[in-house]
Amino acid sequence: MTQKQGLIKARVSFSAHEEYRVLLDGGLESAAEPAGSLRTYCELPVVGDWVWVRPAAGLNLIEAVEPRQTAFIRRAAGRAHVPQCVAANIDVCFVVCGLDGDFNPRRIERYLVLAWESGARPVVVLNKADLCPELESTVDAVRSIASRADVVAMSASCSVEPLRSWLQPGVTAALIGSSGAGKSTIANALSESALATREVRQHDSRGRHTTTARMLLALPGGAWLIDTPGMRELGLVASEASLDSEFSEIAALARQCRFGDCRHEREPECAVRQAVEEGRIPADRWLSYAKLRREARHHELETDARARRAEKQKWKAIHKANRRLYRERGH
Repeated sequence: MTQKQGLIKARVSFSAHEEYRVLLDGGLESAAEPAGSLRTYCELPVVGDWVWVRPAAGLNLIEAVEPRQTAFIRRAAGRAHVPQCVAANIDVCFVVCGLDGDFNPRRIERYLVLAWESGARPVVVLNKADLCPELESTVDAVRSIASRADVVAMSASCSVEPLRSWLQPGVTAALIGSSGAGKSTIANALSESALATREVRQHDSRGRHTTTARMLLALPGGAWLIDTPGMRELGLVASEASLDSEFSEIAALARQCRFGDCRHEREPECAVRQAVEEGRIPADRWLSYAKLRREARHHELETDARARRAEKQKWKAIHKANRRLYRERGH
């Protein structure tokens, strides 16, 4: 690992409840904690981050976080409604969905919007293929909503070979999906480790939280895999560009609307609404797009408002410091 000013470059390999571990030179994993300055400026590291640490006996101090190349970000659960980074510096985002009673195409669309926003390459992994009686038609239906993302169906309990083509040496992949989708089973098979797994509930096929921490696993072939806890809440933190990447057919039609800023509601000569009325865009697909578009716009407005507040607070602090300096100089 690179060194500078007494600091060592490392990568965050584990994060859970204020507990961190980092990978140092030679693959040595060591406990770490963020410096106070990172907490002050809300720049806490996440799994996959490249960081600069100051070595110390027993506990390394994380003093800086390198700029992220990619990041999977969602709106944090609860009322805070702040962006929460789930995994950083990932090349491939495996969106895992079980083909059991919890199968939900609308949830896949939401995950894909966030995956496109992350900057990583999204791949939809339809797990538990052995439980799906109409596998071929289900896969075709998912491909129809996945836009440019690859779609693969498999049963992780039997084989994970279909995923290995994306896991070249040096590549970092992340497993993203709801509880019970089979992420830990996939991680076990790929990493040849023994992460805990639990059966889904029989009455509704919903999963229990098996993975409670985010962790970076070294794979035998030289790739890296980030396993994440299941996400029951998946608030959208994305731009309209990422929305257009997932709903590419609607984005293409939008360019044919009479007005460039058409909202596809009551405007005349709206190509999108006409396609919906004619059945060329399925109604549920359109409703999903409209809902996510509203969320994306709300996030954009909220982000702008937050940025304005931060800028206002910054200049307020600067003016306060200038007044204090003015008084200290006897003016």
